[in-house]
Amino acid sequence: MKKIKALILCLVVLVTTLAHAQFGPPTGEPDVINKRWHAQWIAVPNASNDGYGVYLFRKTIELAAKPSNYKIHVSGDNRYKLFVNETLVSMGPARGDIAHWNYETVDIAPYLKAGKNIVAAQVWNEGEFKPEAQITYRTGFILQGATSAESAVNTNNTWLCEKDNSFAPLIFRTRGYYVAGAGEIRNMALSPKNWQSEGFDDKNWQKARPVGGGVPKNILGAFGTMSGWMLVPSIIPQMELKDERLVKVVSNEGVTGLSAGFPAQKSEVTIPANSKVTLILDQNYLTNAYPNVEFSGGKSASITLRYAEALFKNTSKGNRNETAGKTFIGRADSLVSDGSQRQKFTSLTYRTYRYVQLSIVTQNEAITLNDIYGTFTGYPFQMNAQLSANQPEMDKMLEIGWRTARLCAYETYMDCPYYEQLQYIGDGRIQALVSLYNSGDDRLVKNAINLMDFSRTPEGVTLSRHPSYTPQFIPTFSLWYIGMLQDYARYGADIEFVRNKLSGTRQILSYFKSYQQADGSLKNTPQWMFTDWVDNFKEWKAGIGPMSANGTSAVLDFQLLWAYQVAADLETKLGNTAFAAQYQQEITTLKKTIRTKYWDSAKTLFADREEKDEFSQHTNSLAILTGMATSEEAKQIAQSLTTNNQLAPASIYFKYYLHQALIKAGKGNDYLKWLDKWRENIQMGLTTWAETSDVDKTRSDCHAWGSSPNVEFYRTILGIDSDGLAFSKVKIQPHLGQLTSISGTMPHPKGSISVSYKQENNKWNVQITLPKTVTGMFVWAGKTLNLKEGQNEFKL
Repeated sequence: MKKIKALILCLVVLVTTLAHAQFGPPTGEPDVINKRWHAQWIAVPNASNDGYGVYLFRKTIELAAKPSNYKIHVSGDNRYKLFVNETLVSMGPARGDIAHWNYETVDIAPYLKAGKNIVAAQVWNEGEFKPEAQITYRTGFILQGATSAESAVNTNNTWLCEKDNSFAPLIFRTRGYYVAGAGEIRNMALSPKNWQSEGFDDKNWQKARPVGGGVPKNILGAFGTMSGWMLVPSIIPQMELKDERLVKVVSNEGVTGLSAGFPAQKSEVTIPANSKVTLILDQNYLTNAYPNVEFSGGKSASITLRYAEALFKNTSKGNRNETAGKTFIGRADSLVSDGSQRQKFTSLTYRTYRYVQLSIVTQNEAITLNDIYGTFTGYPFQMNAQLSANQPEMDKMLEIGWRTARLCAYETYMDCPYYEQLQYIGDGRIQALVSLYNSGDDRLVKNAINLMDFSRTPEGVTLSRHPSYTPQFIPTFSLWYIGMLQDYARYGADIEFVRNKLSGTRQILSYFKSYQQADGSLKNTPQWMFTDWVDNFKEWKAGIGPMSANGTSAVLDFQLLWAYQVAADLETKLGNTAFAAQYQQEITTLKKTIRTKYWDSAKTLFADREEKDEFSQHTNSLAILTGMATSEEAKQIAQSLTTNNQLAPASIYFKYYLHQALIKAGKGNDYLKWLDKWRENIQMGLTTWAETSDVDKTRSDCHAWGSSPNVEFYRTILGIDSDGLAFSKVKIQPHLGQLTSISGTMPHPKGSISVSYKQENNKWNVQITLPKTVTGMFVWAGKTLNLKEGQNEFKL
């Protein structure tokens, strides 16, 4: 017994020592991902571990000279903003999970000077009001210099800190599913002024309290991290920040003396004492931005900002350009002026809006609105594709699609920036293709695949979305994840990255195998077996297709068949023939079963269930994509897909797969005829693509799963496609329809691909340019021509 007690005591001492150890000065150049950090996670003494709070940290360092480089590693929980000499230099951390907690690496040398320097951080925890996408361990902040030369900035109890009591949450509730976080209440009288500056008096601030050592994921030992967070380097860059002006006033209640250029041009507005005024300002397009409001005087005046994608008339949004007679419903921030000059409000996190409602109520003093504007933010994608066809409608669709894709891309892909900010696999697959076809930047694509892979449970299935602190399972999205991995294998550059993910795809298919019957058909697969939002159509409920009385479903069996085919293709091309053979056996069994159970020869369609009483675009699109339909059957099914209004229709999301099926069936020249839903969005004044096909009553006005034309204008119309791993081979097969002149360029891992098609005197002049070392084939009118690297010219 004494030996046991002694052992326990030793363990307690060891745990306590590691948790609070100051590991001394580094020897040599530390490996930040393979050694314990010398910095400590710190918090404000006596502050809540997990409740709502905003906290400020400061460190003064003296430098003999301005350094040429000064690299640091920094992270926080939930979030942080880092300032050096009052300049914002980093925001983060990029969202992940506890087992993969990101840190950013920043060179702050450009912001340092000889003499005294102030490194300061604003850290906040939104507690119970946090967004669904925010996973958390406890409130904390950590910063470590990259080498011994930067060790003076390491977080420990030499940092000073204080809670900022000017903040409180402002809960927002609205129709539908909203989980993007609360607004802010700011009492400016309680806000420390200029706390990031050298001149700020911090003598009454507290010493920070260490709450655990910084531990990279690579070196977890017998007692884990001792602090919860398993640190990993973020693979994505800092988010873009760019000021943008609101464009115009669309409603004015009580404000006099507005300049003609307000708010597009900076101009001051004075609101008299004892007044109440309201303005509605229009950005002219949807944006993600930090609102910035500068104001002076007006002690105890209240300023309320509300943000909306569109205004409402009952439950209808109508034309998004119209505001008269409509109601403003939106997430809000509320400020109380302290009466001083040049107060400034910037929200902790960005807001999504086209319209901003500004309401001001003054007390005994007038208030001056010095300025109001936004700072756009998002993943720093660059548009590296170009298309020229002298077709304004195509240009408009590309513009809207790219804006939608940008607003749904921050530190992760997001289904929508206003309501959820969650990275779903179904959305992410299309978003990743837009990124690869329009930008070529694959970092957010790989980040998304990583996070989806990390979410996989012991049973083998992934979560439907990640990061998310509430687990949600849509098993069909695990199947689309396999497709997303194959997409990256085809269009991305890092094949070793794909190879390392294959064990996950095997586990996913093993999960589904446990719900397959002897004939291969899925039965009673648990959780939300979502396929598409098909509203008010017969047996479709909550996005789930019709089920047979015995628990089977054609649309589910087809998705599984498709996933087996994709997985077999990946395994074959990466040299894993045993797995490919195993999947091929499943494919053979499933094909036979699907034909027997669901084919209706009288209708020349595949039914949604064994009773053969329900039919959909979804099932029959997948029948073509999986090769279940013969060539002749595919042509007949394709005709029904475009003319039979008794089929359950694909939404703007699933039209991606519908269009792929129609193209495979030989109808690619009609692609531009299939875009009426996108045209409706434009006619209704949207500047991003709506979530659902009901444009009038859609919840979200911004869902990037509708941006598929930004892929297909290049892949289908221009015909540029991958024909090998890592885009090593190119297949170009245009579908020009009625177009007689079109050209375009898209990014490639080794450069760019350019094509030009121009009809003159009943002949086509074709020019195709491929990157160095890249070859391929050109398919035109049933003929195949070889393509060499560099310039290729044809007269056809």
